[in-house]
Amino acid sequence: MATTLDSPRSPYARPTGKRGTNWEKWGWIYMRASGVVLIVLIFGHLFVNLMIGKGVDAISFGFVAGKLASPFWQWWDVAMLWLALIHGGNGMRTIVNDYATQRVTRGIFKGAILAAVVVLIVLGTLVVFTFDPCPAGSPADLLPSFCPAI
Repeated sequence: MATTLDSPRSPYARPTGKRGTNWEKWGWIYMRASGVVLIVLIFGHLFVNLMIGKGVDAISFGFVAGKLASPFWQWWDVAMLWLALIHGGNGMRTIVNDYATQRVTRGIFKGAILAAVVVLIVLGTLVVFTFDPCPAGSPADLLPSFCPAI
């Protein structure tokens, strides 16, 4: 009878001498934690936008402008944006790792996913924090009715 030392190593066993950060484990943990936080953020967003006040009929440019004028809602939306994009990018990375068989192809796909996530995070964050519904110097006929006339 063969002992444990004589039997071949299982391909599913983790190497014992491997050191460093286990990025797959942290990616898995991130997906679960961000998923729970995203549920709270998304349902809070939907509740405030659709259930409080006049409901969906109240959603207009002025409603969005009013929400984005509040630092609380700016940070709420940015947290939702960042978590959702990183969560989705990590999910896409997992799919690429599972299905892309060539190392170069996998690298190209993961680089494209990273670039898309970074660009969308930067642009989305800029929009949330720099949004101005009443820009100076705009023609009065193009401004919303709640903007003060200059």
